[in-house]
Amino acid sequence: MELNVAKEVARLQKMTCGELRDQFAEVTGETTHAKNRKWLIRRIIWRMQASVEGGLSEHAIKRIRELADGADLRVTSPASRRHSDDAGKRTQALPNGVQASSLPLPGTLITRSYKGREIRVRVTPQGFEFEGELFRSLSAVAKHVTGSHWSGNRFFKLDQQDSNQ
Repeated sequence: MELNVAKEVARLQKMTCGELRDQFAEVTGETTHAKNRKWLIRRIIWRMQASVEGGLSEHAIKRIRELADGADLRVTSPASRRHSDDAGKRTQALPNGVQASSLPLPGTLITRSYKGREIRVRVTPQGFEFEGELFRSLSAVAKHVTGSHWSGNRFFKLDQQDSNQ
């Protein structure tokens, strides 16, 4: 049986992650929860090539086992981390519910002019309200407005405010 790798890769690239995981299970006989498309495609193609061309040689398998036997593997968990004496002075404790992020506090109105249109987003405890619709992130609002992926902080120019202060 001849395997056209380029054709198979093109076919796999058109699949969704779920379909790739199903294909992975079919080809390898193992299940996976991986969502990395590139990794899934590489593993599927490798397994398909191995089944057509014979996989690793006995010599290669023997050498892999030799290397694994000689490897220094950790058999105990790492020691707990010790903190310096002044760690308490350098650590800022925030009250429960206070966010340590750069996001504005609930109630803040974020505005931006985009293509002659005034974009107004209100920060709420549940997310970001734009035109009566609630979004989970500023990036989701930016994508809704522009139609393409944006960093919410960059689109609303919030990352520039920190450097000016």
